[in-house]
Amino acid sequence: MSLHESAEMYLESIYVLAKRGTVRSIDVAEFMGYSKPSVSRAVSILKRDGLLVMAKDGTLTLTDEGEKTAKKIFERHTLLTEFLENIGVSAETASDDACKIEHVISDETISAMKNFIEKNLGDK
Repeated sequence: MSLHESAEMYLESIYVLAKRGTVRSIDVAEFMGYSKPSVSRAVSILKRDGLLVMAKDGTLTLTDEGEKTAKKIFERHTLLTEFLENIGVSAETASDDACKIEHVISDETISAMKNFIEKNLGDK
């Protein structure tokens, strides 16, 4: 399934928030700095696409497919941030740039970067 960048950002945010505890739409809105109506629309789309479920109490939970996709996006972000920091980019800029790159970079390039980091930067 090919997702739009915004859907990927919502999934990643929900994934990060879920690691901290229960997630509701308001938590996503506050975390991402988006309006409640924007989050509500995104949640509806993610539910429709089978990536997210909402309990009657408003709790958001990623489906297995949603979690798999979110984890992949999160790992890309983490890897890209680490790589950029290791080549001298400031932490804030590295994270911001990683957020932009993670949505367009190929699996092949991510794999090569991961191998490079493991071989060359693994003992840092």
